[in-house]
Amino acid sequence: MNLTKTPNRLLNEKSPYLLQHAHNPVDWFPWGKEAFEKAKQEDKPVFLSVGYS
Repeated sequence: MNLTKTPNRLLNEKSPYLLQHAHNPVDWFPWGKEAFEKAKQEDKPVFLSVGYS
């Protein structure tokens, strides 16, 4: 179920699992340096979602 029409940054990923979350209202990051830099900058923990498709 797509809750929003505006895609997040997962829209350009190749993984079917990540693509199915590309229209979630969550500001998801794919695994990578950018996600960890933002978490450190904002002093926030990293929430990891693991799954498969």
